[in-house]
Amino acid sequence: MAKQRRRHSAEFKFKVALEAAKGQKTINEIASESTLHPNQVSQWKQELLEAGDSLFRLPTRKQQHNQEALQAELYEQIGRLKMELEWLKKKAAGFSEP
Repeated sequence: MAKQRRRHSAEFKFKVALEAAKGQKTINEIASESTLHPNQVSQWKQELLEAGDSLFRLPTRKQQHNQEALQAELYEQIGRLKMELEWLKKKAAGFSEP
């Protein structure tokens, strides 16, 4: 019978990775305390160190405003295209009937 995989919360992963990044304990010690494989601890540590700079980066107001403007423009274009499609369907229906 196959053993079901354990799923860990993001908070747990962050705590383990942060402890490994501090370097106060070895990865093997952290892994045995957390009942994890040392490779998993190393992987989480590496992910934390690589993505660390983006954790505190929030979108600026200008970027957020540009995103909202683009989204509004795209919704407007979708609406126009839907209206044109309906109009063309009505006009095309008149041509197909003999």
